[in-house]
Amino acid sequence: MPKYQATEYLRLSYTENHENESDSIANQKKLIEDYLKGHPDIELVSEKVDDGYSGILFDRPAFQEMMQDITDGKVNCVIVKDLSRLGREYIETGRYLRRIFPAYGVRFIAINDNIDTAHEHAGDDLNISMKNLINDAYCHDISVKTRSALEVKRKKGDYVGACPVYGYRKSEENRNQLVVDEYAARVVRDIFRAKIDGRSAKRIADELNALGVLSPLAYKISRGLPHPKGGFADRPDAKWSATTVIRILQDEIYTGTLVQGRQGTYNHKLRNVIQKPDEEWIRVKDAHEAIIRKRDFDLVQHIMGLDTRTAPEGEKVYLFSGLLVCGCCGARMTRKTNTVGGKKYIYYHCPTGKKHGCTHPVMLREDDLTQCVLASVQAHIKNVVSVDELLNSISEETINRELVAGCKAQIAENRAQLEQIGVFKAGLYENFVKGMLDKAEYKSLRDGYTERMEELRSAIDQLRQEMERVTDRTSERQKWAQQFREFSNMTELDRRAVVTLIQSIRIISKTELKITFRYQMEYDAALQKLSQARLEQEVV
Repeated sequence: MPKYQATEYLRLSYTENHENESDSIANQKKLIEDYLKGHPDIELVSEKVDDGYSGILFDRPAFQEMMQDITDGKVNCVIVKDLSRLGREYIETGRYLRRIFPAYGVRFIAINDNIDTAHEHAGDDLNISMKNLINDAYCHDISVKTRSALEVKRKKGDYVGACPVYGYRKSEENRNQLVVDEYAARVVRDIFRAKIDGRSAKRIADELNALGVLSPLAYKISRGLPHPKGGFADRPDAKWSATTVIRILQDEIYTGTLVQGRQGTYNHKLRNVIQKPDEEWIRVKDAHEAIIRKRDFDLVQHIMGLDTRTAPEGEKVYLFSGLLVCGCCGARMTRKTNTVGGKKYIYYHCPTGKKHGCTHPVMLREDDLTQCVLASVQAHIKNVVSVDELLNSISEETINRELVAGCKAQIAENRAQLEQIGVFKAGLYENFVKGMLDKAEYKSLRDGYTERMEELRSAIDQLRQEMERVTDRTSERQKWAQQFREFSNMTELDRRAVVTLIQSIRIISKTELKITFRYQMEYDAALQKLSQARLEQEVV
């Protein structure tokens, strides 16, 4: 009767070469079968297979089943192809071989490594330790190479994730390139539009569910697309939630910027995922087609930073939510509703009050505030459009003539110096050969010329960049001015116009308020440029 009841343990990692037949599960099994033919004292009673599991960690399902069989006394022998199949982590593998297996009277056999703990010479501690160290070092080397390769791909703008974000899918031609999923992209655009229009995240989620729009996870499952598995929402009937909507609204990837490397692990031996700081994320602009314009994305981030309290029904964010500030104490103004004689009155007041230190608290009716803000916004829009049109009518060459001329003159001067230094440097070696310079003098002069030439080249690059910035300012001006042009025909104030055009509204008194418009610095710069252009025309 066989003395040992054995289990054959077979393991293959996804990181190993599946084309290498010597490491395949079938080959491991065949090797063990051939070995058992010459060992009648061993009876094979079970087979445990971990296909696609790293040897670094020991929480593999089949490995745990094997250990349970050992604990229950069902097997007293473990056979593997080689020691690396049991594990590649030096300390933990050694613990199983030297402590756990002996404690249960388990015989361990690694065929290719000639390890058999039933025979003292074949279970030599030094031999096993060396093989364990080599296996551990192999895993470390593979981990470093894999991380480096992924880092290079991320910096190139290649997508290396398994599950693309909702709105994108992997290109059929290039699996490292994201392309727009038109159906999902339309939903994403609707979400951003609804947020800009004043809806809360919860309201957006409720509307999507009411319309029967599948949640990102449910959509991916229904289309057979890659999706995260094992999470609490990993089910086909997962619904939209406020959290899902907020996650989409905050994802920079929709602007065409690929953001990767947000998470990581301490090393290849630990599975604990850590969140990396924002500055360590890898961002590549224009890595794929944008679904959301950058200015709309930035506007949504601004909106989400405001106090976005909603009406009791949760349908809309209040018109001035997050924007009203007490001109006396700086506190956020609070919206209140009163009913007098059956008529409802809505007003804003400073919550601090005189009792708590606000010397001039103001109470202002909402309808009066709305009319006042509307008139101010309309007037500012006219001013912006007027300035933009005047600047468009004046040649950019005239406006920037002095600056551009100065840059061009300095570039010409630097080039002349470069040419002159180049002539001097070329003659150095000849003077050295003729004995007019010793070695130390030659080296000192050569290094000095080289350093000066680098400084001049760097200065020329900076001057060119400045000239490009002068040109780009025109297109940038046209971009922010267009924000105001879009509301040129506005007759009623809505949330979209308020959050797009206004930074804050400071309530000084019932008859005075100070509005800080968005792009105020750009507007002031445009006025200064217009004033400068007019002065230059007068001089001419």
